[in-house]
Amino acid sequence: MAELADIGIPDSRAGEIVRGTRRLLGGLGFFGVTEMSLANNRRADIAAVGPSGEIWMVEVKSSIADFRSDSKWPEYMPFCDQLYFAVASDFPQELIPDETGLIVADAFGGAVIRDAPEDRLPAARRKAVTLRMARLAAMRLTQTADIGWTAAPALLT
Repeated sequence: MAELADIGIPDSRAGEIVRGTRRLLGGLGFFGVTEMSLANNRRADIAAVGPSGEIWMVEVKSSIADFRSDSKWPEYMPFCDQLYFAVASDFPQELIPDETGLIVADAFGGAVIRDAPEDRLPAARRKAVTLRMARLAAMRLTQTADIGWTAAPALLT
């Protein structure tokens, strides 16, 4: 089995949650990218697009301290149809805001514990987020295929 670092995910508790969450999302038909910059200069831990073009974002929290030190999560909501928090099984679930969904994950998979409320994106915003995600994924694929080449970050805006 590949190590987390071998597939571009840090070998850490957060990396394990990311890996399991991405496996869960894939099983639900959602595929996307990690660490995607948004137009408001925030960076989504996971941004994924579903079979009907719906966009989910997932904020990964590896500890209570990580959760309490980050109050930026509401700024992701204008860029997705649904926002989730992904945490490990020992995270106190009552801390997760009601305005978001809840995923519990480990390195091998995860489960949606609570669905996020849906707030559909306007068409222009959906197109912009989808295009940003597609370009980022294509750039990363190009970098994987052409070791040593790096795209200028400004090309993704």
